[in-house]
Amino acid sequence: MALPSKIYKAAIELSDIDRGRYETLQATVAQHPSETEERLVVRLLAYAIFFEDDLTFTKGLCAADEPDLWVKGGDDRVQLWVEVGLPDAERIIKASRHAEKVALMACGRALTNWQQQHLPKLANITNLTVITIDQAFLASLVERLERFINWSITITEGVLYLTIGAETLETAIKKL
Repeated sequence: MALPSKIYKAAIELSDIDRGRYETLQATVAQHPSETEERLVVRLLAYAIFFEDDLTFTKGLCAADEPDLWVKGGDDRVQLWVEVGLPDAERIIKASRHAEKVALMACGRALTNWQQQHLPKLANITNLTVITIDQAFLASLVERLERFINWSITITEGVLYLTIGAETLETAIKKL
């Protein structure tokens, strides 16, 4: 018998000063049984960092041919493809051919090795943005993860400030 997904409700007050976006985001996110809490947190951060109108969570791990998040146009073409984690370079190259913009929030314990192995293969993709954030920051968020997530996120000058209750955490958003 398969384990059920764990459901999280998220409310995020987003102030992305760098892009001039001020939004109140509401999301219901399912954590697949094989997904770590860290990956779930990164998907939520990617939702805020790359937020555009019509950005939606996909089936994720359940659908190998879909990213974690995307924006699809009225003609069903992918306008924005957002991946999290450390995917193969070939997957990102393929996505870059089929989507207007591709974004990758690279994270994971093998990030350094992934950068050495895959970043050179991605260097010439003009519609790709690759970012990373501090692993210790992610670990702090995982420690504070609850089923009802209430975050306030401010992004300014490439720094992300995340407030949970009375506590504010910060991390640089590093473009690779």
